[in-house]
Amino acid sequence: MSTARAGGRWIRADLRARRGQATLTVLAVAGIVAALITAVTLLEDGTNPWRSLFAQTDGAHVWFYTKDNSAQVAGTRSLDGVTQMAGPYRSAPVTVVRDGKKQPAALRAMPATPPQVAHPVVAEGSWLDPAQADGVVVERSFARALRLRIGEPLAIIALSGERHPLYVRGIADSAEQGFYPAWAPGLAWVLPQTLDRIEPMLGRSEWVTGLRLADAEAAQVVSQRVVVTLDDQVQRLYTWREVRAAMELDNRLLGTLLALFGVVGLVAAALALANAAGGRVLGQLRDLATLKSMGFTAAQVALLLVVEHGALGLLGLALGTLAGWGFAVALLGATSVAPMPVLSIVAGTALVVLAAVGLPAWRGGRTPPIPAAPAQPLRGHLSRLAKLALLVRLPPALVLGSRDAFTRRVPAFLTAFGLAVPMMMITIGLGVWATLDNFANHPDQVGQHAALHVGPGKLESAAAEQLVKADKDVRAVYPAADVNALAAGEGRSVRVRAIGGSADPYPFPVVEGRMYGEPGEAVAGQGLLDLLGVRIGDRVRLTVGGSPLIVRIVGRAIEPDLDGEVLSVGLDSLAPKDSVPPEFYALALKPGADRGEVAARLLAQSSEGLDVQAVVNPADRLAIIRVLIVALIAVLALIGLANLLTASALGLRDHAFDLAVLKAMGLTPRQVMATLVTGTGLLVVLGVAVGAAAGASVVTWLIDLQGHTSGVGAGIGRPPSGLSLSIAVLVAVGTALAVALIPARRAARAQVPVTAR
Repeated sequence: MSTARAGGRWIRADLRARRGQATLTVLAVAGIVAALITAVTLLEDGTNPWRSLFAQTDGAHVWFYTKDNSAQVAGTRSLDGVTQMAGPYRSAPVTVVRDGKKQPAALRAMPATPPQVAHPVVAEGSWLDPAQADGVVVERSFARALRLRIGEPLAIIALSGERHPLYVRGIADSAEQGFYPAWAPGLAWVLPQTLDRIEPMLGRSEWVTGLRLADAEAAQVVSQRVVVTLDDQVQRLYTWREVRAAMELDNRLLGTLLALFGVVGLVAAALALANAAGGRVLGQLRDLATLKSMGFTAAQVALLLVVEHGALGLLGLALGTLAGWGFAVALLGATSVAPMPVLSIVAGTALVVLAAVGLPAWRGGRTPPIPAAPAQPLRGHLSRLAKLALLVRLPPALVLGSRDAFTRRVPAFLTAFGLAVPMMMITIGLGVWATLDNFANHPDQVGQHAALHVGPGKLESAAAEQLVKADKDVRAVYPAADVNALAAGEGRSVRVRAIGGSADPYPFPVVEGRMYGEPGEAVAGQGLLDLLGVRIGDRVRLTVGGSPLIVRIVGRAIEPDLDGEVLSVGLDSLAPKDSVPPEFYALALKPGADRGEVAARLLAQSSEGLDVQAVVNPADRLAIIRVLIVALIAVLALIGLANLLTASALGLRDHAFDLAVLKAMGLTPRQVMATLVTGTGLLVVLGVAVGAAAGASVVTWLIDLQGHTSGVGAGIGRPPSGLSLSIAVLVAVGTALAVALIPARRAARAQVPVTAR
């Protein structure tokens, strides 16, 4: 008991003596662990609403649309892997009129008793009831876009042009499709007899069927079997993966960035802990020897060191776990945090912390019990840098500092490496920042040449086109349509974006191959190339609304939408029924034009008849990354400062006798201070320079790799500008030297007898 009490007092005294360094270590580990837990939450789709919606609605894994309700459709229930079927449900295209504006919608017939599979979950109001035959339940994101409330009237226009009044009975969530307007048309449910009254012509309808599978991973295989079984009846098809991707809020990119920073930061934090523990062991040799002479065994001394330095890491681990968990739940909106990945992070970090302090603790346990052993000046040859300093006749303080920097080569390497790793990640963070700046400043390089998308709304297409072309700030108008196409070989649907004509194409950012120049040619996103397993120059056969679409891919374009699974063609490549009239017009504005003013002017001139939407820049969706970069840079800076404090303390310990001799020989306090700062500063400059160079050399490749794997495509990465990188290096070196100056000034002002002791 007395041994444990004495060890506890010694640990508390040592921690009080170095509160600043201990605090930096705890904060650094906490920040890294919080980043890792947040990354896992994002990568595990903890903030993706699809997961909870799919569970609440008992969703289907495969959805397909057919021309009619044949016996073959019902026969897909017996396919291998299918456990339950939703539908087939009749669906008819209609136009919803709200406040004079027209929005395309799909009206779905559903029974009054919700089905067991893929049943919408009512969020407001109630479900369909035969007592209110004119009631309609609207999908929540569509209702939000229309600003609908329970009990409000809703005008429905059928393809025949006949208008039918309905009343909003409920607002519901569904995992069947993505959120409106990214996933269009909007979705609404009515009773079968109501749909028969609104659209009596079966030829104007389609049938929607959902399949729930025993194994979600078999969705692709089952979808291909559906296409083979139904032959040309399938008009379009998609799986749960496409719905999940549509609901993701760019979380995977954030998660990948956090995971990269977290893993590399954990390595840097482990180095900081190892350096701190090793430095304290060297600085406490006399204390450890005293403990050994008092009866402490080697194992007890090693245990004391593990407890002291490991406690800092474990305290940071606990704080980081709480912070990461709270951030994911409170700020990211995660309904739950996956426990197993979090436990893996906690266990892995604990092992890294204990391993980092284990070796220095073992070395400390081997300290011989000789209490009076003084710290002797280190012996060794002059380093090449010190010899060079002598040859060029640098001042004595700089020569002595260059000698001191590499007296202990292994600690010097660890110190420089411990600074290089954070600086490398800071440089990568600056590269990500520069890439986002390029998105914001040059939106045309990520497919955002048009600033506004204008739908006809209450106007006829010809009148809408004439109105937008007459605006003084509009440089170009591209008629456009987005349609879904069935990729039969893959058993799913993809997005076909038709903008402009083949003779006057929309300027997509083509980074490989060339732009299409005639009907039948197309450019594709990386995600589509990977999905279909094709390359530039290959021909692709798709089906759009029953009509074949055969195109040759002539280029790859940067495509930030829908994981890059988009095929871009000229409007004249589509069949007339799919392209006339255009669904909307993409407006490219003149330089300096404000899109807000243009949108307001178009709305005023059309008496609020046009449907004007601003194109969302990827940089706006990823704005939170900038906040994360700042936070992660702060954590990495803490790790670097912890390494630097260890190096400064070790340098003072190693050269205490030298300082006494130098002062006795007549060196001024300023010269002594310059010697100490030079020794530490050389390691700082070396680590920062190597880290910045390594980060600058890989940042573009890393960003392009992420772009390729996410489907956006390579070619988006930008290195940090020379100015920002230079400022970062100067700030890092200047801050490090300022921190090193504090103990150096204290040592320089100490009296010679005190320093000698």
